[in-house]
Amino acid sequence: MDRRNFIRTTGITLTGALISDLIFAKGTGKISQLINFPDKVSGLINNHVVQLSGSKGGELWNYQDLTVRLKNEGSGISIEITAPRVSLSSVTLQWKTPVRKNSAILNDHWERTYGDVSWHKPKDSEILPWYFLEYNGKFASGFGVKTGAKAFCSWEIDSGNLRLALDLRSGGDGVQLGDRILKVAEIVTIKSNLGESAFLTARRFASLMCEKARMPKQPVYGINDWYFTYGNNSEKLIMEHTNMMAPLAEGLSNRPFSVIDAGWFAASPSSPDDTSCWGDNMETSNAKFPDMGKLAGKIRDTGMRPAIWTRPLCGSFKDSKSLLLPLIKGREVNKPVLDPSIPENLERVKGYFKRYREWSYEMVKFDFTSFDIFGKWGFEMLKDGTMSESNWRMNDNSKTNAEIVLNLYQTIREAAGEVYIIGCNTFSHLSAGLFELNRIGDDTSGNEWDRTRKMGVNTLAFRGVQHGTFYAADCDCVGLTVKVPWTKNRQWMELVAKSGTPLFISAQPEAIGMEQKVAIKQSFDLASRNLPVGEPLDWMETAFPTKWKLNDKTELFNWD
Repeated sequence: MDRRNFIRTTGITLTGALISDLIFAKGTGKISQLINFPDKVSGLINNHVVQLSGSKGGELWNYQDLTVRLKNEGSGISIEITAPRVSLSSVTLQWKTPVRKNSAILNDHWERTYGDVSWHKPKDSEILPWYFLEYNGKFASGFGVKTGAKAFCSWEIDSGNLRLALDLRSGGDGVQLGDRILKVAEIVTIKSNLGESAFLTARRFASLMCEKARMPKQPVYGINDWYFTYGNNSEKLIMEHTNMMAPLAEGLSNRPFSVIDAGWFAASPSSPDDTSCWGDNMETSNAKFPDMGKLAGKIRDTGMRPAIWTRPLCGSFKDSKSLLLPLIKGREVNKPVLDPSIPENLERVKGYFKRYREWSYEMVKFDFTSFDIFGKWGFEMLKDGTMSESNWRMNDNSKTNAEIVLNLYQTIREAAGEVYIIGCNTFSHLSAGLFELNRIGDDTSGNEWDRTRKMGVNTLAFRGVQHGTFYAADCDCVGLTVKVPWTKNRQWMELVAKSGTPLFISAQPEAIGMEQKVAIKQSFDLASRNLPVGEPLDWMETAFPTKWKLNDKTELFNWD
């Protein structure tokens, strides 16, 4: 977008410098990609805010038992913390900057997005999880942390300051680190090259934050029953869906997946009314699915690849309370959640994924770990600025929440072996580099187009920069049902198929005629290929871009 259009569409006056011009360390004759050491460091220990004293040129900060060490790594700053004999909830680094009114910023989310990501004016007290980008109509700069951090890291631009908050809690209380040194995170920054678009800068920045994405060997695409069954499924329905869709991928060497979504497992006696998303365990099927191993073989016989959904932290009504997370707001009493800090529970999770391998499933979609652990959705975490309720702890409070979640994800990765993993409701920065695919947005819909437009189009536009740099970015399904206008779904399916990202279709048989079959066949063909990631060309003007660069061609869509 040119300078005039940027001013017109954002209402921002382009004067002054970027944040990066003011707080990047100066190299020899140019600005290097290294942020300065902070001007202030504070901490929250034993529920009291304290100010640390700096020394050694800003590399070492102390307050009694709390020490923060910063190290210049060449491309960024690593952060190490020691805090023996105290309960440590957070550490905040702060840099002085002028009040920002002359640029736009791009936000992100802790886990998946909720149709609320955009380029916009900086807002006081806005929480910016993991990273953000800034753009002044000519150049873009980015501030973030590398993936795999040991804290939940967020940025804030407020009242002439840039802050990086490191949430170090364990459960809802401060972590007890003991004598160990915690390597918390590494700050990385970027500034666009001359003539480089903000989209390409964002792509480079994602690659800088994640050193190596774990990508599937070939593009992933296929079908998923959720958006026309919503958990009311069966082996019979799964096979009808698979048999209907498999011929539409005929002749393609890269074969599609058939994903069995929630609804296959036995309901829990503690929650008998929730038959789709909660079970007593994640390896016992219900009467509508007599043999999950044989079902995988039947799917494979059609030419599709079998995949399955799971919720690994479901606890049993038989479990001892010592194995479960404590009840807090957001956790229902009849839905016991396994404490992921307990080794015995991690062994149970391992067992699930080993069982899916024994059943010969080639991809597993796991869900709800963010909500189940913290009792909040990502947008709720942003709303009140906290990951979870306070005054509760996990069994092991010597590790931060980020460490515990990361260990859970690493456990799943190890147990899955070469089976592909789709993370859903997983923390993005902790999933990157571990899982082949990640659901990057909240649910689309088989019932209402407006929800698909909000969650799907917005997600693909603003999280597509992470495709191939963090993981394969799954923006969720195309729900082809009789309730959603075909004129809209046809465009949505075409966009996803041409975007280079994973395509999954939920095809209600009653909504599929010859016209739909022709379009699905074309979309499967496109989705089976390695295509460049789609670039939203008007993403600075709208949260729901209509103008896209797809495989080097500019194409227009009508979402209204």
